[in-house]
Amino acid sequence: MPPSHLALLSRLHHPLVRDLAWVILAPDLIVTPYPGRPSASELGLGDDATLQAWLSHLEQSPQELQRYLGETLAGRMGLYHERLWQFLLEHAPAIRLLAHNQRILRGKLTLGELDLLYRRKDDPTPVHLEVAIKFYLGVPDGPGAATDQARWIGPSGADSLAIKRERLHRHQLPLSGMAEAREAIRSAVGETAYAANGPMLVERRLAMPGVLFYPWHAHLPAPREAGPEHLSGQWLFWRDWQRWRASQPAGTRGAWLSRPHWFAEPRDEQLWSMQALGSGLTRHFQLFASPLQLVVLTPDGQRQRLFLVADDWPRQIPLPPMSTDA
Repeated sequence: MPPSHLALLSRLHHPLVRDLAWVILAPDLIVTPYPGRPSASELGLGDDATLQAWLSHLEQSPQELQRYLGETLAGRMGLYHERLWQFLLEHAPAIRLLAHNQRILRGKLTLGELDLLYRRKDDPTPVHLEVAIKFYLGVPDGPGAATDQARWIGPSGADSLAIKRERLHRHQLPLSGMAEAREAIRSAVGETAYAANGPMLVERRLAMPGVLFYPWHAHLPAPREAGPEHLSGQWLFWRDWQRWRASQPAGTRGAWLSRPHWFAEPRDEQLWSMQALGSGLTRHFQLFASPLQLVVLTPDGQRQRLFLVADDWPRQIPLPPMSTDA
């Protein structure tokens, strides 16, 4: 992130407000034919001072945000991310949230859901926004060419950037253009902006923040469509931890991140010594094989994200989707 964004995050303390700020500021992982996330300016939070004031107000009275997120704090990270977006679009000064998780039906058959439907207060055009939060590790010897999105897989090995991109592009985003979506969107808009059988203009956008973790032990180029400012880190095997640790300057500190707080990194004072961090990691990998996401801070202020994985990772690599054409 740019230094101005990191400075803004450093002035925030509440973990939920920090995660919300990260959602606003983090760049998208990939650039697709669909426009990306709504900008801070579109949200009515365009300059750093305005955004800082808005977030500081939330931090002084976080009760509503805490109630809004509720049980998602103990659920899947994707649901937590969606709920953060719902809160943001419901409370951003320049936005009117129209609907979320809007089911699209064909008779009794559910075709899918629109994650979010909103409009700008100065523009009646409804916007269908799909949101996804993803952390992918690049596999040097994976399927396809070196830049193939299928080489970037989730920590569990259950999905890939190629699969997620294909589903968003081929199924989730086109939902709002289907005839079955017309009445649902018209009802959500709640206005007479459209004639009963007239054309309906719907803008479709994708917000997909996250981090791409490059292998520490091998070179791998960025995947196809990677955003020019995407957040990045490194991943390494547990067997390489001591060698990696020895390469870091004295005084380096770190911590591992706990779900669902994989978004904003911990504040400096929450980081541990490398000795304490290493002891905790040893206990973890003696008992478990699950990957861990870490953040480390060197004495000169440089931060880095890491994913530490078991020596037999990955135990599976998902097959590429049938088609990955743009």
